[in-house]
Amino acid sequence: MHAKKLDKLATAVLYTIAGIIVIILASLILYILVRGLPHISWSFLTGKSSSYQAGGGIGIQLYNSFFLLVITLIISVPLSMGAGVFLAEYAKKGPVTNFIRTCIEILSSLPSVVVGLFGYLIFVVQFEYGFSIISGALALTVFNLPQMTRNVEDSLKHVHHTQREAGLALGISRWETVVHVVIPEALPGIVTGVVLASGRIFGEAAALIYTAGQSAPALDWSNWNILSVTSPISIFRQAETLAVHIWKVNSEGTIPDATIVSAGSAAVLLIFILIFNFGARKLGSYLHKKLTAA
Repeated sequence: MHAKKLDKLATAVLYTIAGIIVIILASLILYILVRGLPHISWSFLTGKSSSYQAGGGIGIQLYNSFFLLVITLIISVPLSMGAGVFLAEYAKKGPVTNFIRTCIEILSSLPSVVVGLFGYLIFVVQFEYGFSIISGALALTVFNLPQMTRNVEDSLKHVHHTQREAGLALGISRWETVVHVVIPEALPGIVTGVVLASGRIFGEAAALIYTAGQSAPALDWSNWNILSVTSPISIFRQAETLAVHIWKVNSEGTIPDATIVSAGSAAVLLIFILIFNFGARKLGSYLHKKLTAA
């Protein structure tokens, strides 16, 4: 009898803690959306930002966020795939592998501002890329690579060993088994991790302040020269992202409607991050059913 009462008490405490966490999270999301949604309009989403006049938009910042996200994924996904496949399929237990895993754990725990300062010293100053999209993308790659690598490794390790044995029994090589059997089986988990990392990249600010810059020059949409600073596809231009724009608006406060712009920008940023998170789970579930016929 005493054990049953203790079990009910422990269950009630756990449900209470979970409920408190859900209420805090829901309250925070609702607060941001209620304050920001009334200020969102098509002109706000597509218009140019203003430094001194009221009525500015976030069009360029929103585009910069997506463009920087694409460039970062182009760099980080192949690297994380290679590192994850090596650690899961080829790395042997020993001091070297343990050292690599320790480095990954250390990198994954670094604050984003430290990664930003590292990116400033290496990519902006040492490599002379300046404040640019490529500097920001490389810094975000350093920031997200440990998490993405661990996600790939965990997804591959969750594939049952019989899948590998079946491939080898058919006479195909180990590499072909990994490419044609193991990776397709682990693809739902890998894709889910990439989409979740995309949300993290999209909402990052601290690392980009020191690397991608704090200004959003006007873009010439007819200019497709990748080396031009006014080209929308150039990776060598400064690119203030939406998250950096929110920080800048609140820190400088030079525009009369800074509160409105900040609230609307925060709501847009939150909506896209929610889309990334919910989309990751839906996409992962869809791919799992599609590839496994579950």
